[in-house]
Formats: sequence, C-alpha cells, structure tokens
Amino acid sequence: MIKNMKTVKDLLSEISTLIRDIETNYPEVYKYLDENPDTIPNMDHPEISTEDLEIYLATLKDLVLKYKKNHKN
Repeated sequence: MIKNMKTVKDLLSEISTLIRDIETNYPEVYKYLDENPDTIPNMDHPEISTEDLEIYLATLKDLVLKYKKNHKN
C-alpha cells in the first residue's frame, strides 16, 4: 500500500497556515520560532526534502500541543 504523501506545496501551505495561527493565537510562542534549530540550514545551499518539511511541520504541531497542555486556562 502506498503511503499518502503530501507534496512540497501542500506541506508549505500547511506550515504557513500553522505559523500564521501561532502568530495570531500564541504570540508568546511565535517569538521563539526563529530560534528553532530545525529552521537553520547547515549548508550554503541546502536542499529541503518533503521529509524535512514533514519533520518541521510535526515540530510546529508538537510545539503548539505542548504549549496548550502547559498553559490551560
């Protein structure tokens, strides 16, 4: 069975939407996104794969879930 793989365009769209949500609803978390080492390339011209984007998306989702869990109203 073939795994339902998202395209780079799909992943970038989902990442952008999630980042906008974080910026709007969790500004205290948003300020730390630039410090995330997953966003810092370690080469002059890195190639980013769909797997890299999937990992980054999962990292963002995990960040929001952990924040929500630790900051329940």
